[in-house]
Amino acid sequence: MAKNKEPRPPTYAISVVGLSGTEKEKGNCGVGKSCLCNRYVRPSADSYYSEHTSVLSTIDFGGRVVNNDHFLYWGEVLHRGDDGLECRIQVIEQTEFIDDQTFLPHRSTNLQPYTKRAATTKLQSAEKLMYICTDQLGLEQDFDQKQMPDGKLNIDGFVLCIDVSKGCNRKFDDQMKFVSSLYSQITKSKKPIIIAATKCDECVEQYLRDVQTFAASKKNLLVVETSSRSSVNVELCFNALTQQMDKTRGKPKIIPYLEAYKTQRQLVATVSDRFDKLIVQTVKDYHTSWKIVSNTLKNHSDYEEYINLEGTKKARSTFSKHTEQLRQEHIRKRREDYLSSLPKILNKLLNNLEEIENLSWADAQNLMKSRAEFQYYFVVLEQTPWDETDHINKTDDRRVPFDILKTSEGERIYQNHVQHLISEKRRLEMKEKFKKTLERVHFIGPGQPWEEVMCFVMEDEAYKYITEADRRDVYGRHQQEIVERAKEEFQEMLFEHAELFYDLDLNATPSCDKMSEIHAVLNEEPRYRALQKLAPDRESLLLKHIGFVYHPTKETCLSGASCVDLKVEQVLANRLVQLDHGRTSLYYNSASLDKVNLCLIGREGLAQELANEIRAQSTDDEYTLDGKIYELDLLSVDVNSPMLLNHSWVSTFKPHGFFCVFSSIESLNYIGDRISRIRAEITQSRRDRFTQPLPFILILASQRDSVCKNMPILRHQGQQLANKLQCTFIDIPSGTFPRKFNESQIKQALRAVLEGLKHNFDVMSPMPSIKDLSETDLRIVMCAMCGDPFSVDLILSPFLDSHSCSAGQPGQSNTLILDKIIGDSRRRIQVTVLSYHSSIGIRKDELVHGYILVYSAKRKSSMAMLRAFLAEVQDVIPVQMVAITDSQADFFENEAIKELMTEGEHIATEITAKFTALYSLSQYHRQTEVFTPFFNEVLEKKNGIESSFMFDNTRDGPGTTEDVFPQSPHSHSPAYTYYPDSEDDAEGPPPYSPIGDDVQLLPTPSERKYRIDLEGNEYPVHSTPVGEHERNHKVPPPVRPKPVLTKPNVKKLDPNLLKTIEAGMRSTRRTRGPMMVHGEDLEASDNYAEPADTLLKSKGFSDDIYVVPEDTHSRIVKMRNSFGGLHGLHGDEENGFDRMSKSQGGRRPSKYKHRSKILFSKTKAYHRRVHSDVSDDESGPAVQKKKKGRGNRGSEEDPLLSPVDPWKVGIDNPAITSDPEQDDKKPKKKKAPKNKEPKKVKVKTTKPLYPPTRRNWESNYFGMPLQNVVTPERPIPLFIEKCVDYIERTGLTTEGLYRVSGNKTDQDNIQKQFDQDHSVDFMAMDVAVNAVAGALKAFFADLPDPLIPYSLHPELVEAAKIVDHIERLQVLKEIVRKFPPVNYEVFKYVITHLNRVSQHSKTTLMTADNLSICFWPTLMRPDFENKDTLSTTKLNQSVIESFIQQSQYFFYDGDITEPSSAEGTPPPHGHGMVESLLALQLPPPLQPQQIQHPLPSEPLI
Repeated sequence: MAKNKEPRPPTYAISVVGLSGTEKEKGNCGVGKSCLCNRYVRPSADSYYSEHTSVLSTIDFGGRVVNNDHFLYWGEVLHRGDDGLECRIQVIEQTEFIDDQTFLPHRSTNLQPYTKRAATTKLQSAEKLMYICTDQLGLEQDFDQKQMPDGKLNIDGFVLCIDVSKGCNRKFDDQMKFVSSLYSQITKSKKPIIIAATKCDECVEQYLRDVQTFAASKKNLLVVETSSRSSVNVELCFNALTQQMDKTRGKPKIIPYLEAYKTQRQLVATVSDRFDKLIVQTVKDYHTSWKIVSNTLKNHSDYEEYINLEGTKKARSTFSKHTEQLRQEHIRKRREDYLSSLPKILNKLLNNLEEIENLSWADAQNLMKSRAEFQYYFVVLEQTPWDETDHINKTDDRRVPFDILKTSEGERIYQNHVQHLISEKRRLEMKEKFKKTLERVHFIGPGQPWEEVMCFVMEDEAYKYITEADRRDVYGRHQQEIVERAKEEFQEMLFEHAELFYDLDLNATPSCDKMSEIHAVLNEEPRYRALQKLAPDRESLLLKHIGFVYHPTKETCLSGASCVDLKVEQVLANRLVQLDHGRTSLYYNSASLDKVNLCLIGREGLAQELANEIRAQSTDDEYTLDGKIYELDLLSVDVNSPMLLNHSWVSTFKPHGFFCVFSSIESLNYIGDRISRIRAEITQSRRDRFTQPLPFILILASQRDSVCKNMPILRHQGQQLANKLQCTFIDIPSGTFPRKFNESQIKQALRAVLEGLKHNFDVMSPMPSIKDLSETDLRIVMCAMCGDPFSVDLILSPFLDSHSCSAGQPGQSNTLILDKIIGDSRRRIQVTVLSYHSSIGIRKDELVHGYILVYSAKRKSSMAMLRAFLAEVQDVIPVQMVAITDSQADFFENEAIKELMTEGEHIATEITAKFTALYSLSQYHRQTEVFTPFFNEVLEKKNGIESSFMFDNTRDGPGTTEDVFPQSPHSHSPAYTYYPDSEDDAEGPPPYSPIGDDVQLLPTPSERKYRIDLEGNEYPVHSTPVGEHERNHKVPPPVRPKPVLTKPNVKKLDPNLLKTIEAGMRSTRRTRGPMMVHGEDLEASDNYAEPADTLLKSKGFSDDIYVVPEDTHSRIVKMRNSFGGLHGLHGDEENGFDRMSKSQGGRRPSKYKHRSKILFSKTKAYHRRVHSDVSDDESGPAVQKKKKGRGNRGSEEDPLLSPVDPWKVGIDNPAITSDPEQDDKKPKKKKAPKNKEPKKVKVKTTKPLYPPTRRNWESNYFGMPLQNVVTPERPIPLFIEKCVDYIERTGLTTEGLYRVSGNKTDQDNIQKQFDQDHSVDFMAMDVAVNAVAGALKAFFADLPDPLIPYSLHPELVEAAKIVDHIERLQVLKEIVRKFPPVNYEVFKYVITHLNRVSQHSKTTLMTADNLSICFWPTLMRPDFENKDTLSTTKLNQSVIESFIQQSQYFFYDGDITEPSSAEGTPPPHGHGMVESLLALQLPPPLQPQQIQHPLPSEPLI
């Protein structure tokens, strides 16, 4: 059976009829039949044509569209009713075509009149084409061609069109007659008929009523009110006829025209709004074309709907309106921008009120044209106005079109500008007047609020004129001036009280008593009270001043750019020319050296490039330097070459020096490793162990391809490596160079090699000891105060104007050399010009033959600084005092100057020093002879000065002083500044440690040298420095070795350091040497003394009796005999001290403060002022805490290091019974001291020590609570695991692990990389192990709470005090189990790791003790501002040390282990560590019988 086919929708043919014929019959326009058909068949606006003509040519009439018929085939419409039924509607229009020649109807096959012809139901026309529009006729091929189906149609219904509009030159009644006749003919066909009242948009009400009346008179005749132009009810008309043809369809509702029109308009309005919004959203630039927009929107529903309803023409019109609106908006904004910028332009070009106040606007425009900046602000267009030119499209041109000035707005802005200048002038005058009013109100003090002052100036005219904002602005500026002035006066006052501050112990935080003393003294000063309302600022200035007293450097100088050190360096650098004979003198030991062998080391061809550059600057391998020709033999070696590790090439090539070139961090690391290996190979290969090392020169290569943003890092890392390896670093000179190496770099490097050779020659030459130290006959230090009101040229002129003046050694930027005839021969005098704060360091630690002390007679603080400095100078050193003022008349005209000059002369008289005055307006000071008498005196006393210096060094041992920080500028060269390992290091030396990162507590076994003490035991000995270390270098300078106690006095050793010294001596038993080791056994590395704690003093023992043996180079080796006698001395050692004593003529050196009543009274004035009201009962232990002298530097940090009565020592403790100060030091009866917690070391650190975060980026890992970064499956944070794994795989052979800080940039990079990717591989990153160690510590430092909870700190401290070793460990084990589970697991993991690190202490030098020093602040995060914390510092450290040592016992239920000797801790005999801690609680002085647990007297093993 065949499949059923879906039924095809029915097809109906509808004939549209109405009045037709000639113009006489129908008028000059039709009734709208064609428009009605057009709108129904093709309803879209673009397909609707409002003009259709019936007047055709014969050709058009005969064409296939008309086809010689008087009807048109409009096509077919698929209609879907509301009920879902579909049908096809074929539309036929019956008309009558008129010949355009005869204006009569065309002749066709059907010659019937229209009324009969239109009523025909059967139509036939072969190949007749569908009609579209009039333009189609004759051009059928250009339009869609569709034929009438089968060439014939049967009409199923009729639409009778009646025009109800007015006009068209016909009578409505005639139309109705025609319609009545036509209707009669149509009814005969018995086909359904619908009346379409057309053109209802121009409807005549009467006509419409007549039509309705006509329809009402007929049976079932409906009238549909339509408008083809408005597209109203057209479809309804055909639908109603379709329903009559097919009664099965639903009957449509006939809607009146007005109602339907309203609905249509609402639809059009809605669609138009949506289209307008679409255009606004789409088109932002008025340059956009319609073609682009239409293509963009063609598939958009809103666009399609609008095009369908309104057509493309209207859509384009809407688009054009929008683009024009955008254009006008653009012009408006440009105009606003121009007008808004015009006031600023006028303020630039016409800012002089006097010039334009009376000018017209036209004249002002001409004036602007004459300005040089006119072209920058304005553009003159050839065409105007500007908004009709293409200038509006030049958005990059911000210049204002000049023709805009000719508008009324331009003139208005100009007038406003003139008025503004007038009012601004008046306002400024009133503000200035108000400022003067405030200056007249003398009770306004620094920090006084405006509200307190306002009521006193409210009646002022200027106050009333200006605004409140201006008043506050003026008052703010006035306050700023008086505050700055008050701060300057306050700072000057602090300088005037120099004696109050410069008796503070260096590198120690002042005690509460000392601060109370300072505040008590300063509170009497009006300049102190003037800052009462700014107490925080005042306290900050005071602390900053105290900090500068502790750590004075030219970089931190409170005078800023007026620092004497900086100014002297500048003047000497500009005026000192190193003469040829000076340069020759520099190389006189290498003058016979004509050929220089240089080994060039680099990576990836850098060495060869350097060799090529040197050869390019040479002539036949001969290089000219400083007037001398050297033959250069160059050997280029790649850093990875195995030849470098074979020492045989050294003996073959015999290099004089090495040029090591680098251009990246990687190549620098290679270079550093190779230098160390080469030095080791050369040392091992040479039989002569004392041969000086060859000079190595580090050279930074320029990045010629592109600007290297890592250059500052390379420069810094290179300098650090040079400091570490004790070699020279050659930087890239400033400027741009086309090549990697500059000529000046090569010259610098070659000079450094020659200087190194010369230095080695000098070191090995058998010259006297003093000559080795100075290389000059006399060493003079000139001191001046920073900020004094005179130029440093004034005090340098006596030297610089001399023909015998030359530059000092390279690196000594503040030193000059004088060659003068003093006495009977020419002498070489080294003059070092320094600030007072820089001179403090060398006053005691370096050999100085004389001081020239300069002060300004116009400044009290300058004299105060001189007094404070001079008071501590040894009285055997000659002093020349120099007062500076403008002229001699000042002495008679100015009482203040007269007073200061008189005081200086009196001090000079009291100490038998020389005194002179220099006048800035005089020329006498320009003669070097000003200081010739002083130089003569110094030369006469030279031998005594040098003997006194050595004598002072021998007695200046641990019993009196100890430099806690060897890096302190007070301890050595004045211009030396301590730099940590990295500029970015966030962590400096720990606040509990007496040493920095670069100083080891004890030397490594390979570095130790030994002497034999009186009992035959070995002890370490270090040589004094061979020569003066260069200033301004970051390498820690040589520090004098500390004397070592002989065995009988070991009971008095500080218990805290007992285990350290014991371990150090125990580790040396295996390497005993001969009774006396010669000087040749001393290496350059021995010039660095190791810090050691001081010893307790007891009555009956002398401080100052030392044995002073001399080695072959006259280097002083100091030992202390604590028994007050010289028993036990044998051979030449016996006379070491006697020779010193005799050279002093029987008198021990004192200080100048004991020879001058003025100096002594000034020094003691502050003490008496503060303690004048202390009763006898209060003068016991409390008084012992008062200020300590300069001879006890470091003692304030630990009471055990103090003398018996620290405050009685004064500024120093010369221990001279004949000194006037001794009269004030008679011992008073004191109460028995009570046991209390000892004060621990305080170090001034940046606040806060452990900030909440050290990061400068956001992190979701670091800084989070510990529980947020662990899980039950992974109890240890992944970052910690990675760090520990990396450190244990690569760092267990790294010396100083966890002590030496890593580069902070690398630390941050490690954490950032981990932040981004938790799976990051540290091995692949190739970072330094110290950086990973620092990042690990930083992880704990960033935690919100410390790993060891604060709540358990008191329990840990109490446990540390338990005497019994086993009991103490048991209590600690109970406490550690109280940790939160998360903290416990991490703590267990970290401590276990630290235990593994301590097991490699032979290579890392990091024992459990050292690791605990580095880690306890990180794990516990104490508050160092709290005194209680400072008192428990050692206890906290000992707790962590116990955890590390006994990690197996605490966490793995293992046995208690004995501390190994390798870790530098004593065996637990007696009570071990806790016994020492208990001894620490006893305040000084300690009597031997007071020590409850005496230390063993057997040898320390």
